Amino acid sequence: MPAPPRVALVTGAARRLGAAIARRLHEAGYAVALHCRDSRAESDALAAEFEATREGSTLVLQADLAQFDRLPELVAQVVGRFGRLDALVNNAATFFPTPLGSVTPVQWDTLFAANVRAPFFLSQAAAPHLAAARGAILNLSDVYARQPRADLAAYATSKGALEAMTRALAVALAPAVRVNAIAPGAILWPEDASDPALQDRILSHTALARTGQVDEIAATALWLLRDAGYTTGSVVAVDGGRTPL
Repeated sequence: MPAPPRVALVTGAARRLGAAIARRLHEAGYAVALHCRDSRAESDALAAEFEATREGSTLVLQADLAQFDRLPELVAQVVGRFGRLDALVNNAATFFPTPLGSVTPVQWDTLFAANVRAPFFLSQAAAPHLAAARGAILNLSDVYARQPRADLAAYATSKGALEAMTRALAVALAPAVRVNAIAPGAILWPEDASDPALQDRILSHTALARTGQVDEIAATALWLLRDAGYTTGSVVAVDGGRTPL
């Protein structure tokens, strides 16, 4: 009798990096729970794509991760549907400029709720199930956690906290669960802001002199979750050799 498929929960899975990671995991044989907040139509379309390939291999979950009670509920729904959980991908995030001198407590709380609190408490809820499966957690950080931009002070701080959390959970959950992060560089530009001059400046500080591809993040994600058996507490930069601006 074949072993049951591995199961992954991917937050913010409807679009962009989350969708690419979910697709790569599904192609590798994982059953995938696709979390979304507002992008239900995109999530349903992605699930239909996966189901056409392998029936019964997806679950769509809609929730606002800022609502604390929804976090353990998401994990419970995944385990209730598939009977196990092997991978948690904390991809969902909030991003907006936060230049010092104008940051408000509301902005701070919004960024930290999505970028730090939700990943932490999802990880806490998922930990027993991941331990049973000898699974892994993957957090999506950002190059700005280590190379902050002046107008992203609070956002960069939240991603720095996420990287600290990655190292802390790697210790707390060892040896049963591995915990790592990816820090992407210029992969996808923000959808709500186009600044060609800034984009050119960023690429001029990127050794490979190009934007990265979402598939390059997805391939790294699969490696960290499935194949990197002796890697934990690491933040892997997938940034084309980015240097500070």
